[in-house]
Amino acid sequence: MTAAERPQINTVGELRASGHVQKSLREEVRDNLLAALAEGRDPWPGIQGFESTVIPQLERALIAGHDIVLLGERGQGKTRVLRTLVGLLDEWSPVIAGAELGEHPYEPITHASIRRAAELGDALPIAWRHRSERYAEKLATPDTSVADLIGDVDPMKVAEGRSLGDPETIHFGLVPRSHRGIVAVNELPDLAERIQVALLNVMEERDIQIRGYVLRLPLDALVVASANPEDYTNRGRIITPLKDRFGAEIRTHYPTRIEDEMAVVRQEAELVATVPDHLVEILARFTRGLRESSAVDQRSGVSARFAIAGAETIAAAALHRSTVRHEDDPVARVVDLETAVDVLGGKIEFETGEEGREHDILTHLLRQATADTVREHFRGIDFALLVEAIEDGAVVVTGEQVTARDFLTGLPVLGESELYDEVIERLGATNDGERASAIELALEGLYLARKISKDSAGGETVYG
Repeated sequence: MTAAERPQINTVGELRASGHVQKSLREEVRDNLLAALAEGRDPWPGIQGFESTVIPQLERALIAGHDIVLLGERGQGKTRVLRTLVGLLDEWSPVIAGAELGEHPYEPITHASIRRAAELGDALPIAWRHRSERYAEKLATPDTSVADLIGDVDPMKVAEGRSLGDPETIHFGLVPRSHRGIVAVNELPDLAERIQVALLNVMEERDIQIRGYVLRLPLDALVVASANPEDYTNRGRIITPLKDRFGAEIRTHYPTRIEDEMAVVRQEAELVATVPDHLVEILARFTRGLRESSAVDQRSGVSARFAIAGAETIAAAALHRSTVRHEDDPVARVVDLETAVDVLGGKIEFETGEEGREHDILTHLLRQATADTVREHFRGIDFALLVEAIEDGAVVVTGEQVTARDFLTGLPVLGESELYDEVIERLGATNDGERASAIELALEGLYLARKISKDSAGGETVYG
């Protein structure tokens, strides 16, 4: 049987004969995590920058069998981490066919399933649930009700003739339906406190209470949640008894290394044109600069989605230019970064008192990020010949609608100098678009170092 094959076992009798052993959810997660670690497999694909901080804490919590809450500012990858937990579940898991809560065939817990198991014995039909079906996610909103999470009396079942005291009149909510699975609650503090109270019994006593009925269902669910620490004071808080129910409270963070920030952008951005690494690096440095700026409200945070949206924006600008100007192989250039500033400002919360200065702050930090990237890649290159050529009257024209070929053709001739080749080689450019992007970065660096001037108007930029 390969990992993707659905087992061909259809009754509980066949399941017992196959030697299947029932495990609790926490045992299943623990065993699969330990197996992955022992084999050297990465149990956390796509998670960047948490290798030595969040991941070790998360692994210890799962091995201990704890419910988990992740605390961190927006855009730190909390939801991605929660969704990755699905990979720690068995590929296929047996359930009682038609059971409302997906109970294990060896352990029915609802009245209807217990009755069917007693009547049918080894002939009880089973189905197989894929791991992706055992993960449920709920975005906490103020209008979320107890019925949504826990359940309520179903008036249709009462109308069919059942009495109100009959347990089978209950319509189960998200948490009971996640029996033998993982239930994730995003932005937990946004849940009204009275709704949070409804989770207390689920997480400790593992039973549910609905309109006065106490159903002793031995629920086997792993409850995980995410929260922004600032929500404790802005929109709500996690009530103390519920915080106490979570066995592990883990703080997330933004990437601490430029390489990790760039890896996140490369992984998440859907790019419609080529965006060279040096432009992704500028966006990563730009984002980090915003996170360190006193002009930005750091309680709100600067999401990784800022750099991702920036990369997608400059890629779109490159595709727009290539379409209008009939250019092959669209490649983003430094000139396209200005388009990102124009559209991304709304994703940042500035401190009170910075009204009217938002664009200036963004432009300053983008220039700083560009200068840092230039120093990183062009350290040791002598640009004297290029500066002299420009001082002697040469100008270089670029802009949103200037093609890479036109830009390269308009560069000053530097005789036998291999300056342009050295710049191109440093950045690994292989086509005209990438070559133009590399040299444009060098020109922008000279401008920022005040070696040459720059004028921008009407979508055209002139270095001179």
